[in-house]
Amino acid sequence: MRTVIKVGTSTLTYGNGNLNIRGIENLCKVISDLKNAGNEIILVSSGAIGMGVGKLGLKEKPKDIPTKQAAAAVGQCELMYVYDKLFSEYNHTVAQILMTGDDFSHSDRYDNFRNTLDRLLELDVLPVVNENDTIATNEIKVGDNDTLSAMTAVGASADLLILLSDIDGLYTADPKTDEKATLIKEVKSIDENIIALAGGSGSELGTGGMVTKIHAAQICGQAGIDMIIANGAHAAVLYDIFDGKSVGTYFRGK
Repeated sequence: MRTVIKVGTSTLTYGNGNLNIRGIENLCKVISDLKNAGNEIILVSSGAIGMGVGKLGLKEKPKDIPTKQAAAAVGQCELMYVYDKLFSEYNHTVAQILMTGDDFSHSDRYDNFRNTLDRLLELDVLPVVNENDTIATNEIKVGDNDTLSAMTAVGASADLLILLSDIDGLYTADPKTDEKATLIKEVKSIDENIIALAGGSGSELGTGGMVTKIHAAQICGQAGIDMIIANGAHAAVLYDIFDGKSVGTYFRGK
């Protein structure tokens, strides 16, 4: 099975930008084991800016574009160093692919991206994809790694996209404010009700990133790719997903 796994910054780092060592070590161990079992995996990883903030000793995430891009440049080196070191311990080779929105909209670049992914997987390499934050501007940004992971899943002709986040999945209401909120285990189609549950851009859920996750599910659904939102606090959840157990919220591809 060909699977794209997306991990967010909250899974990889602490709030101060320092590396969550236990979290990332467990993630690399589980992914390595899943690869050993014969699965083709592509990792879409956030965390470059967050790690750059920690590496540079900044007190908070920068707000201006040049400093964000500088933090991303520093953090991307750190991120790939950590992945290379940890995956090498399990005899797996990683490759870095940095993308912008432009790369997906230009047919030649997009074809090169797809061909490179296919060849890396044939060579049993683990591709690590991220947005090229050091050069991306508003005009060419994908914008978020949920969307990037969905576009990557389509480009890779993946069977499944897994979004590992700091939430368990899509709820009937905001679980932070509504005690009666329940987890929606399966979404067969995305209608206005599902979109409304994600919240608008000014809502707590929207700010928390559910809007972009629903958008990712729409992209995957149009390509017939299944998607799962699950809590990435414990990497072992990936075992349950690959074993076919019900985890998080499952979005059925068309």
